[in-house]
Amino acid sequence: MWEKYVEFKRPNASPSTLAKDYQKVDRCLNLYLPKKSIDDAVAIRDWLVANKTANSAKRILTQINACCNWAVKSQLITNNPFVGMAADIRVPKGESEDTDIDPFSLAERDKIIQTFKSDRHYKYYAPFIEFLFMTGCRPSEAVALQWKHITDDFRTIRFEQAVVESENGLVCKKGLKTQKKRSFPINPKLAGLLQSIKPEGVTGEDKVFPAPKGGWIDTHNLNNRAWNSVLKRLDSNIEYRNLYQTRHTFITAALETPILMPDGGMRMLDAKDIAKLVGTSAKMIYEHYAGARKELFVPEF
Repeated sequence: MWEKYVEFKRPNASPSTLAKDYQKVDRCLNLYLPKKSIDDAVAIRDWLVANKTANSAKRILTQINACCNWAVKSQLITNNPFVGMAADIRVPKGESEDTDIDPFSLAERDKIIQTFKSDRHYKYYAPFIEFLFMTGCRPSEAVALQWKHITDDFRTIRFEQAVVESENGLVCKKGLKTQKKRSFPINPKLAGLLQSIKPEGVTGEDKVFPAPKGGWIDTHNLNNRAWNSVLKRLDSNIEYRNLYQTRHTFITAALETPILMPDGGMRMLDAKDIAKLVGTSAKMIYEHYAGARKELFVPEF
C-alpha cells in the first residue's frame, strides 16, 4: 500500500520529499519495523516512539497516516487506524534543524573562518563558510547560487532556488523552503568577498560556490568532513556545533548588534527586518531567538 501511495504522489512531490520523507518511511518499513500490518498500528507507533527520536517518529507517523487516508479514499482499506497518533507525539524544543539554536559568538565565528582559510585541505571552502556566516542563508540556498543571482554592481543577491537531495542525488529546485524567492542587500564586506572569488569570463549560469570537482557542494558531506575536521582543530573551549549554526549565528548577531543609520544614529534591527533577510517569519525570530536572550536589562526612558 505504501508503494502505491508513493507512486500516486510521485508526479507532484518535490525531490527532497521523495528522497528524505518517503525514503525514510520506506527504509523503516522494509528494514526495521517488526510489524507492518495496519492491524498492528498501536504496536508500530510504540516501536517508533521507543526506537526513533520524537521528531523522526512524528514525521514517519505523519506520512503513514497520510498514506492510510489516501488508501481509505481509494477504497483500499475501510478505516485509518493511525489517525491522531502523530499529533500525540510532543517534539522537544530544539530537536529540529530550525529550532536547534546554539549560535557561535562572533569571536568563534572569526576563528572558524580563519582556520578554514589556513587549512591545507579545506581552505577551498573558506569563502563558502564565510558567506554562510555573513548572510544567514540556509546552506542549500548558498550551494544553489549562480552568478546571475548576484547583480553586476554587487548590490543585491536574489535567492530563488535550493539544492536538495533526491532519489538520484543532488538536484537544484526552484523556490525556497518558505517562499518563492527573496532579495538580500549586499554590504561592503560581503561585496568584497564576492568580488574576490568571481572568476574572469564567468557566465550567469556558473555556480558561485561549485564543488572542488564541479557540480554542487554536498553540504552533508561537507559537514561530516571539512567542517568537523576544522572545528576539531579549534580551541577546545569552542563546542562543536553543526554547519546550520552559521544561520543561527547571523540571526542572533543581527538581533544584538546596533547598526549605523545615515543620520549618524544607531538602531537595532527589528525581528521583522531580520525575518525578511533570512526567509523566515517574525514569529520564529521572536520565539526562538529574541526569546532566548540570556541578558536582560532595564532601559532608561
